Amino acid sequence: MTPSARVQAAIDILDAVIAAARGQGASADRIAAEWFRARRFVGSKDRRAIRDLAWNAIRACGDVPSSGRAAMLRLVRDDAALSALFDGSNYGPASIQPGEPVAAGGAAPPWLVDQLLASGLNDDEQAALLGRAPLDLRANTLKTSRDKLRTCLPIGAELTAAPNALRLPSGAAAESWPEFAEGLFEIQDSGSQIASMALTVQPEEAVIDLCAGAGGKTLSLGAAMRNTGKLVACDIDRARLSRLPDRAARAGVLVEIQLLNPGREAEMLGHWTGKADAVMIDAPCSGTGTWRRNPEARWRLDARALARYHAMQANVLDIGAALVRPGGRLTYVVCSLLDAEGADRIGRFLSENPGWEVALPDLPAGQAHGQGWRLTPFRDGTDGFFFATIVRRVN
Repeated sequence: MTPSARVQAAIDILDAVIAAARGQGASADRIAAEWFRARRFVGSKDRRAIRDLAWNAIRACGDVPSSGRAAMLRLVRDDAALSALFDGSNYGPASIQPGEPVAAGGAAPPWLVDQLLASGLNDDEQAALLGRAPLDLRANTLKTSRDKLRTCLPIGAELTAAPNALRLPSGAAAESWPEFAEGLFEIQDSGSQIASMALTVQPEEAVIDLCAGAGGKTLSLGAAMRNTGKLVACDIDRARLSRLPDRAARAGVLVEIQLLNPGREAEMLGHWTGKADAVMIDAPCSGTGTWRRNPEARWRLDARALARYHAMQANVLDIGAALVRPGGRLTYVVCSLLDAEGADRIGRFLSENPGWEVALPDLPAGQAHGQGWRLTPFRDGTDGFFFATIVRRVN
């Protein structure tokens, strides 16, 4: 493909991404994958260049653009070479006309920028939310160590603050390596690994991962428990939870998996009431801390969606707290940096439940925020997280 044709292809993908964002349709990753699948003649170099153009444009536009062309013209403002590719050639974009619509820049839609600022995130912190995320691995300590894993990987890996983490360049095909098939590592952001550490699980404990999803944190907890005690992974999302059995088998993690019915979670877990040593709650949230991976997600969020997340977070926190024995603990995690989902949520829970107190585990990165802990891409080089560990008082 010519460079101009690549630009037009990126514009076409952007048009589909914008339409999906407005209608809560498919993700940008899925849209791009389907676009390329329908055009198998597009080579790997062209695919990479087209995707880079489209994703750069998504990152550059704060609010939902009017069109893919308007989004691409946002990039043109800072790239004269790109401007020259709007040449009207075959398969390329039409020449730029005076007064054409150009998408607005910024980190997010204005209302959401206000929320970020109110949560203590300055311009540098906001910009870092839209950088390119590396690929982090977690060495599976049931089978290897970080140092051993590092020596056998086919490409060089850096260390991160998480004690079992290795960092690879973005786009590394790690899941195709034999070490992955052997269960020597899992793909897991260093921030997620540190959040899992905050629960400080020990061998022989009874541990419940209440919102397990596909099980990334579950497997981390299982490795820390050394496959002793009792580990239960629960979720209401059948599709995501169905991925866990194969992952657990590959990793060698022993875990009981329980699909919960929405609205009946407390009833279905009633036999665990007041008995769990530790509960992990990776609560549903806006995902503002993961924009490096899904930058178009900020176009899908609105005040009503945020309110729904608030209600779900309060509900799951109440459900999880009921499972903890006296003296036991709970870690509440969101991959969001909005205080309404993190610091304010845990603060409200503590004010309404005087039988709980905060515990601050010794962690290798991040800093205290509210009555919990925060990791950000700007300061810590991880996805953005808020988490808090709270302990149920014995008396």
